[in-house]
Amino acid sequence: MSVVALRSFIGSFAPGGLLVLATAFLLDRGLLAKSLAALVHIYPAMVAAAGLLLGWRFNRSRLVFAIMILAVADRALAQYAPGLAAAKGIGAIVFGSVSILLPLNLVLFSLLQERGVFTLRGIARLVLIAVQALAVVALCRYQHLGAAHWFNTTWISSPLLSRLHLPQPGLIAFAFTFLVFAARLLWRWGAMESGFLWSLVSSFFALALAKPDGEWRIFIGTAGLVLVTSLIETSYTMAFRDELTGLPGRRALNETLLKLGSKYAVAMVDVDHFKKFNDRYGHDVGDQVLRMVATKLKEARGGGKAFRYGGEEFTLVFPGKSLAKVLHHLEALRQRVERTGFTVRSRNRPRSKPGKPYVAPGSRKRVIITVSIGVAEKDGRYANAEEVVHAADKALYRAKEGGRNRVST
Repeated sequence: MSVVALRSFIGSFAPGGLLVLATAFLLDRGLLAKSLAALVHIYPAMVAAAGLLLGWRFNRSRLVFAIMILAVADRALAQYAPGLAAAKGIGAIVFGSVSILLPLNLVLFSLLQERGVFTLRGIARLVLIAVQALAVVALCRYQHLGAAHWFNTTWISSPLLSRLHLPQPGLIAFAFTFLVFAARLLWRWGAMESGFLWSLVSSFFALALAKPDGEWRIFIGTAGLVLVTSLIETSYTMAFRDELTGLPGRRALNETLLKLGSKYAVAMVDVDHFKKFNDRYGHDVGDQVLRMVATKLKEARGGGKAFRYGGEEFTLVFPGKSLAKVLHHLEALRQRVERTGFTVRSRNRPRSKPGKPYVAPGSRKRVIITVSIGVAEKDGRYANAEEVVHAADKALYRAKEGGRNRVST
C-alpha cells in the first residue's frame, strides 16, 4: 500500500471510525453500565444542541438538517418504540419508518449543497422533514393500511439476518446508502463525507445491533457527534490548508517553523512571469498552473515539505538538512517543472467530448513553465526561522534578477 493510499485510509477512518468503535467497545465491555441511565437522556440531547449551534454558527446546513434527522429519529423511537423492533402496531410502524427514512435522509442531505438554513432552499428542506414526519403519523393513525406488516416483511430467510433487529426493508435502505457513501468517499474524500459515512454506521449499530435498554440512544448520539467532529475537522482544514492547491497554507507553515530544531533549510519558490501568464490566458488557466507546480513540490525529494506561501509563491522546508544537502534536490525540482510544460487549450473548445477525436488548428498551445528558487539554511547568521525565511526570500529575488529559472543561495 502506497503512502498516499495509507494516509487516505487513515483519514477516512479517523476521527469518525474511532468514535464509533470506541462507543461500541465501551458498551460491549459494560464500562458505561453505571451511567447508562443518565447518558441516554443527556448525551443525545447535548450532541444535538451542539450540532445545531455549530451548524448554524458556521452556516453548514448539511450538518443542521442531518442533526435534525437524528434528533427526530431519537425522539420518535424513544416515545413510540422504546423496545425498538416492536412486533406490531405503532411501534412497528415508527421503527420501520425510521429504519428506512434515517439512512435515506442522511445520504440525501450529504449530497445536497450548502444553501443556508434560513433561506428558501433551507425552508424547503425543513418542509421535507415535516412532510415525512406527517406521513409517519398518518401511517400510525390508519393502521388498517397494513404498514406494520409491510415493514416486517421478510424476503430472505437467513440466520444471520434474523439476528439483526432491523426489518429487511430498512436493511436494504442501509445497504444502499452505505454503497452510495462508500462510492462518494472514493471519488472525493472529505472530512464531512467521511463523517456522514461513519454517522450512518453508528446509526446502523443503533437500530440493528444495540440492546434495547438504551444503548441504541448512545449510538444515535455518537452518530451526531461524528458529524460535529467532522465539521470541526473541516474548519481546521480550511484554516490550515490551501483549497486551490491542496498544500498546507501560511498558518500551517508558521506552526511548522516554530517546531524546527537548530538545523534546517528553507526554500522559497516562485512561478516565473505568472502575472503575465494570468493576464494572457486567464485566471482559470493560471490556477491550473499553480496546481501543477504544487504537485511537483509535493514530490520534492530530500525530505522537503511544501506549503502555499501566497499568490504564486511556495515554500519548501527541509528539517534537519543543510544547504549543501538540498541544493541538488532543488535543482532537480526546477528541472522537473521545466520539463513538464503546460498545454493551454482554446477557450472555444467544446464542453463535452466530441464523438470523433478532432483537434482544431490553434486549439492547443504548449508553453514552458519555470520557477525561480531561493534557499537559505539556519546557521549563526540567523537567530530564528523568520530570519531564515527572509534570507531565502532575498535569495529568490537574486534568482529573478539573475535571469529566473534558477536556484540561488
